[in-house]
Amino acid sequence: MQIVQHPSANFGPRKGGAKPDLIVLHYTGMDSAEAALARLCDPVAEVSAHYLIARDGTVFQLVDEMMRAWHAGAGSWGAARDVNSRSIGVELCNAGALIGLPPFAHRQMRSLEALLDELMQRHTIPPERIIGHSDMAPGRKADPGPAFDWRRLAKAGRSVWAAGAPGSQGDPKDGVPSLARFHRAARRFGYCATVAPETVLAAFRLRFAPERIGQPPGHADISQIEALAHAYPCIDEARPKA
Repeated sequence: MQIVQHPSANFGPRKGGAKPDLIVLHYTGMDSAEAALARLCDPVAEVSAHYLIARDGTVFQLVDEMMRAWHAGAGSWGAARDVNSRSIGVELCNAGALIGLPPFAHRQMRSLEALLDELMQRHTIPPERIIGHSDMAPGRKADPGPAFDWRRLAKAGRSVWAAGAPGSQGDPKDGVPSLARFHRAARRFGYCATVAPETVLAAFRLRFAPERIGQPPGHADISQIEALAHAYPCIDEARPKA
């Protein structure tokens, strides 16, 4: 995979000797790769990412992987509170909500898959540690959004997925689905424990069930998050110094 070097000045050292053990996916929310590059490399903006993937599949590297790019901001995943120090940030050129959540281009997805394969191997990052910006910042961020094909990544081992169990739409004897039960499983999977359950549910649906966005909590949500928490509990320890 050919990578175009386009250095940004917006980076620093990873704090506490942390090593990358997460990959955070974003969309740019801008109308072109050129506009995104200009912003991600503008010292005044104080934002960056390690990689930007244009719609035509071109991959730009802005920050060295061992340095701390400024892409995640406030939020957490599992025990990681300084997500920038623990992650590699990948921006996908997509206008997002700016023009009604357009689909991600095929060549762009192919380049993302190739990049993920390299990053996962190079840093020993498992598929459950590939998350969206909306996962680590529920309520604050919504990217890469409901148009992003997480299921496609999961089918090839580049992320994770869990379908609701048979009968997960619920049985009358099950009673009203418990938002507290959903939240307990969501915390085990990695979502922040201090964010309101309703906000976590909305973030979860952005990624795993966009067809249920806006609906009341349901048994399908609980079935799906409990399957994820059981298969991929967030056992999170910071990487040791080299």
